[in-house]
Amino acid sequence: MLLAHAHSPYAWQADVDTTVVIPALSLLYLFAVGLLGAPRWRIVCFAVGMVLLAIAFWTPLHHLGLHYLLTAHLLQNVILAEWAPLLVVLGLSRPMGAAAARVSAWRARTHPLVALPIWLANYFTWHAPPVYDYALRHQSWLIHVEHACYFGTGLLVWWPIVHDLPRRLATGARAAYAFAAFLLSSPLGLLLALIPKPVYDFYVDQPKRIWGLSPLTDQQIAGVTMAAEEAIVFFVVFLFWFHRFLEEEGAA
Repeated sequence: MLLAHAHSPYAWQADVDTTVVIPALSLLYLFAVGLLGAPRWRIVCFAVGMVLLAIAFWTPLHHLGLHYLLTAHLLQNVILAEWAPLLVVLGLSRPMGAAAARVSAWRARTHPLVALPIWLANYFTWHAPPVYDYALRHQSWLIHVEHACYFGTGLLVWWPIVHDLPRRLATGARAAYAFAAFLLSSPLGLLLALIPKPVYDFYVDQPKRIWGLSPLTDQQIAGVTMAAEEAIVFFVVFLFWFHRFLEEEGAA
């Protein structure tokens, strides 16, 4: 569904699936709040996460990423794989987390030694040039699978840092986990910024250029933006838990 002319780079595009999914997630969360309760700050976190998803899918960012700019698409991926999942996980109260922890499949997949590799494998797989180009050329179905994988694995990767169930990580382990996530994911953005030629044929083949950016310049901006975002988000989380770790050690 397009809310602007389809040939405009700045079309306001809203896919049917996300138009259904975002309100459905919000209603499910409100039901859980009514049943299990949640502090106001957690409700705000969840709401901001939904707003970010709406920005990723219901604004020109979506149309730009699907048709014109790698930078826009990678920003959308970052929202899906890191920002929104973190806020959603923070938005779940302890009773909600305990309810999720009772599901055996969720317990298995949120183990730190499982969640982080799954998230990394998902990130690198979808950014492999053959997979990336194929997904964008077959937007009728595969691109939606890609988005679902980003969001789902994003929930997994943040869970061990935020919630104490099904297993409680020590403060130092949470800091180490956040640092490992930053260290292992950052090479992807750096590679995109440093490779001296465009790696995604989909954007090379686009006849229309936006803002005068060549495919290589777009790729370099996208890589730097992605690496900087990961450095900021994961390093801030790492510093939070590392500071807590030092306080605990000092008190001991």
